[in-house]
Amino acid sequence: MNVNEAQAVVTGAARGLGRSFTLALLREGARVVAGDVNGAGLRSLKAEAGEQAGALTVATVDVANEAAVATFVDLAAKELPGLNVLLNNAGVLRDGVLALQEEGAVRKLPLLQWNKVLEVNLTGQFLLAREVAARMIERGTRGVIVNLSSLARAGNVGQSSYAASKAGLDACTRTWALELAANGIRVGGVAPGVIDTPILEGISGPALEALLHDIPLGRIGTPDEVWQAVRFILTCEFFTGRTVEVDGGASMG
Repeated sequence: MNVNEAQAVVTGAARGLGRSFTLALLREGARVVAGDVNGAGLRSLKAEAGEQAGALTVATVDVANEAAVATFVDLAAKELPGLNVLLNNAGVLRDGVLALQEEGAVRKLPLLQWNKVLEVNLTGQFLLAREVAARMIERGTRGVIVNLSSLARAGNVGQSSYAASKAGLDACTRTWALELAANGIRVGGVAPGVIDTPILEGISGPALEALLHDIPLGRIGTPDEVWQAVRFILTCEFFTGRTVEVDGGASMG
C-alpha cells in the first residue's frame, strides 16, 4: 500500500503519537477519521491540519464503550468508502504497585484502576480492530491494522496493568494476523520506548535521567521515528504478525 492510498482510522488522535500519525498521514495524501475522548484536542488537530483539513474528519469516541465504537466506525465507514487502515493507538497509563507498605499499612492496587487500563488499552483495541476488520471483510477491502504496543510489555515496576495490556495486545497482533490473512488484512505492532510526547511532562528530571541511562543511544525518541515504523508496516506488503520495537536499544527490568 502506498500511504496516499490509505483511508485510515486513527484513535487517540488528539495528542501525542496519535496526533503525529494523523498529521503525517495527511501530509502524504491519505484520508483520515481521527477519534479521541478529548474533543478540544480534536478541534485543535483539525485546525493544525491546515490545507489538509478537508481530508480529515474528527469525532469523539470512548474506545472502551462498545456502542460508541460501533457508532464511530459507522461514521468512519461513511467518510471513508475504501476504509483500509486502522492505527489502534488510544491508551491510558495509570501507574501503581501491586501491594506496597506505607506508614504501617499495605496499600493495594485498586481494581478500578486495573480495570480502567485494561478496558482502554486492550478491550478498546479489540473493539476497534473487530469493527474495522468486519467492515473491510464486508467490502472485500485489503487493509492493515497497526496496534501501538510499548516497551513496557516486558514488565516494569508500577505498571502491572499497563504491561499486561500491552503484552496482551502483542498476542492479539499475532492472533489477528493469522486469522485475517485470508481476507487480505495484515496486522502489525509497534512498541515504542521513551518518546518525546506529553506523557513525559509529568516525569521529574532525575527520573528522566534514569530512563536515559537505560537507552544505549542516549536520547529520547521522536514521534516521527515511531511514524517511520508505522509507515513501514503500512507499505511493506510482506509484513504481518510481528511487533517492531522503536526504543533506541533500551530494555526494561
